[in-house]
Amino acid sequence: MVTDEDPLDQKNVFLLQPVGVVRSPVRKIADDCWGGVSATIELDSSLFSPECTAGLAEFSHVEVIFLLDKIPLEKILTGAKHPRERADWPLVGIFAQRAKNRPNRMGITICRLESVEGLHIRVRELDAIDGTPVLDVKPYLSGFAPKGEVREPSWAKELMAGYFRIAT
Repeated sequence: MVTDEDPLDQKNVFLLQPVGVVRSPVRKIADDCWGGVSATIELDSSLFSPECTAGLAEFSHVEVIFLLDKIPLEKILTGAKHPRERADWPLVGIFAQRAKNRPNRMGITICRLESVEGLHIRVRELDAIDGTPVLDVKPYLSGFAPKGEVREPSWAKELMAGYFRIAT
């Protein structure tokens, strides 16, 4: 069915309920410190039983979708900026970068799955701080990986070169 309704109209607001929370040794918003960090996603026992993770341990990686809830609404970017405020990198729009001050403040990361124990999912290199609401967890399926050549600008490769460094 086709309607005249504008999907971006303010009345089309969606309410998402977190499925769990991140427990991480990283407690402050930071960049470039995620290498080697192990975190646990604690699923909400009032919403789920331990059966919800049955079969998940057979996967090597999971995609974690989370809410960047510590980013103030007034810091949301809807235009363009230099990544990491570096003037030597190009001015690019919010949808051409993975900055944390995104319009819907959502983060998505593919993490190595370390273990699954009931409602506790242990992952490595999840770039979300302690207490971050988790919106969803999905097994990573290689069939969803990009087909063909992956292209990205040199500034993005430079930015990511230190992102997963070991924090000191």
